[in-house]
Amino acid sequence: MATQKPYEGPILEIDQLSISFFTRLREIPAVMDFSCTVQPGEAMGLVGESGCGKSTVALGVMQDLGVNGRIVGGSIKFKGRDLNEMSAEELRDIRGSEIAMIYQEPMASLNPAMKIGRQLMEVPMIHEGLGEKEAYDRALEVVTDVRLPDPKRMLDSYPHQLSGGQQQRIVIAMALMANPSLLILDEPTTALDVTVEAAVVELVKDLGKKYGTSMLFISHNLGLVLETCDRLCVMYSGEAVETGSIEDVFDEMQHPYTQALFRSIPLPGADKNARPLVAIPGNFPLPHERPQGCNFGPRCDYFEAGRCDQGDIKMETVPGNDRHASRCVKFKEIDWAAPMELAETKEKGEVGDVVLKMDNLKKYYEVAANALFGGGSKKVVKANETLSFEARESETLAIVGESGCGKSTFAKVLMGLETATEGAITLDNKSIESTPIQERDTKTVADVQMVFQNPFDTLNPSMTVGRQIMRALELFGIGNNDDERRDRMLKLLDLVKLPRAFADRMPRQLSGGQKQRVGIARAFAGDARIVVADEPVSALDVSVQAAVTDLLMEIQREHKTTLLFISHDLSIVRYLSDRVMVMYLGHVVELGTTDQVFSPPYHPYTEALLSAVPIADTSVEKKHIVLEGDIPSAMNPPSGCPFQTRCNWKSKVAGGLCEKEVPPVRQLSEGHQIKCHLSDADLADMEPVIKIAAE
Repeated sequence: MATQKPYEGPILEIDQLSISFFTRLREIPAVMDFSCTVQPGEAMGLVGESGCGKSTVALGVMQDLGVNGRIVGGSIKFKGRDLNEMSAEELRDIRGSEIAMIYQEPMASLNPAMKIGRQLMEVPMIHEGLGEKEAYDRALEVVTDVRLPDPKRMLDSYPHQLSGGQQQRIVIAMALMANPSLLILDEPTTALDVTVEAAVVELVKDLGKKYGTSMLFISHNLGLVLETCDRLCVMYSGEAVETGSIEDVFDEMQHPYTQALFRSIPLPGADKNARPLVAIPGNFPLPHERPQGCNFGPRCDYFEAGRCDQGDIKMETVPGNDRHASRCVKFKEIDWAAPMELAETKEKGEVGDVVLKMDNLKKYYEVAANALFGGGSKKVVKANETLSFEARESETLAIVGESGCGKSTFAKVLMGLETATEGAITLDNKSIESTPIQERDTKTVADVQMVFQNPFDTLNPSMTVGRQIMRALELFGIGNNDDERRDRMLKLLDLVKLPRAFADRMPRQLSGGQKQRVGIARAFAGDARIVVADEPVSALDVSVQAAVTDLLMEIQREHKTTLLFISHDLSIVRYLSDRVMVMYLGHVVELGTTDQVFSPPYHPYTEALLSAVPIADTSVEKKHIVLEGDIPSAMNPPSGCPFQTRCNWKSKVAGGLCEKEVPPVRQLSEGHQIKCHLSDADLADMEPVIKIAAE
């Protein structure tokens, strides 16, 4: 591949950049006084919650702010040239060839009606004037570089024939086709499974080294930034509040917001009752309602009236560190090493009797082999295979696995949205596996409720919040009249810590975290016995995640609810759950208490899942396991053990047993079961994936 002669100075210099969006009513400042420098071959992480201006900075670099956006101050220089002063033609030459951007949603960057090979070949043909043959060879080389199986077949496929992880790799390949000097990645792995995310992150790091590309990596995941970047910049409400090398910012943070962010994420080994997560108080300010002085002031533990709310606060250098700076007037006075004040320690509710029992549950779907025209023979999708477990009162059981493993199918069967193909589900000694929701009695419906992943889709946009909760109470037959129901509804708002005035608000007037609280209030309206929480915090910012997670725990303690927590985020699972069930392709491959599942011996899949979780802690050492290949289809599962096509331990099992037979369920110890052919000796040899270095 043609390599450009290396550029000596900084690749990207952003100096005191301010970007505003103009509406008919007012100017809305989105980014203020933002500076950062990216050196050749350096990876810079941009971290912050949604709405803090990370993506606006990236769009400013791409000079793609739309009709309403304008750079109103400062400069963005790329290899010494000010992008703001370039003509449209000069910008067109730079975009795609010198600066490339990878977006969050891979499908948005691909043309659905064009084969992958054609889309990749366009890049060097347009930017470098290459012929078809050379362009095809280049495409083949890059698709091999991004570790896609059978590259020739990939080039001959349409985007819809690829999985999400494969599509994202193609988008990365497309960005690398022109060998850019700067690669901007905007949350490139948010939509991917954690094991796929680990492989993509590994890939981006390797390719950055191979091509010497500088990177601007935008993310809200501190662990991911720790694993991919050399330096980082923390943003809050349009401003950079702290910047420095990864080590300096993680280990010697000098801004209250950075500290608050770290306190709101669960770290390995943290105990939910002894060290609850600390959510950041208050809400993110809207762009036209920012406070005087420090933007973070109203939510800061160290706020001092008369100092923190005066004038413009500038970035100041932190002495003794590598280009480390903080936007805080008090950073030199704060004792950053002071131990965290413990929030009140919570007592864990006593785990009670079995409320829910599943016995050999199977759920199969029949689909036409030719789904488009309904012809051909029928194929069977085995979404759930012989699921057996029980859940007790006051217990949190986490259900973990990648997309397509059958977590949500099982939740649908439990809710009565689907009925079971085989097996039994008993709720308080009553069989419910074959009763669809419309035939369930009111009590059963009220007893099993669900909190969904996306709070935006579950509320009626044309009904006030209070009305929606009262509607649920009506359906559950609670309260004799509207006044009683209204009273109960206001108590439910108190329960989820929302102001009572929100009863008269419409969903559009609420933030994502507030909407999710309304969803939780509605789920608990009928004193649910079992709440299925399907990825309830994955669409929320980290500080909001902490508050919602804590809220779920508190309600559980008070109401003795059984919580089935479906998630792929193992750090939250570790913090929240009492027991963990790991699923892969419809099978339960491991089940045990949280401590049993998080320490060896593991099922090989659990081991890979643990290794894939990004951890925002420099003192943690992690064993590195990257799974090859994608999850097989449930329509065409592999023979034998469902995990054998991706397993790193398979060579230890003699006689091709993994390919021939589904492993039996083995009890490793009291309450700990695993579905694997590995011998006891091999299991005993397993080392912990996550080690916390001694202080």
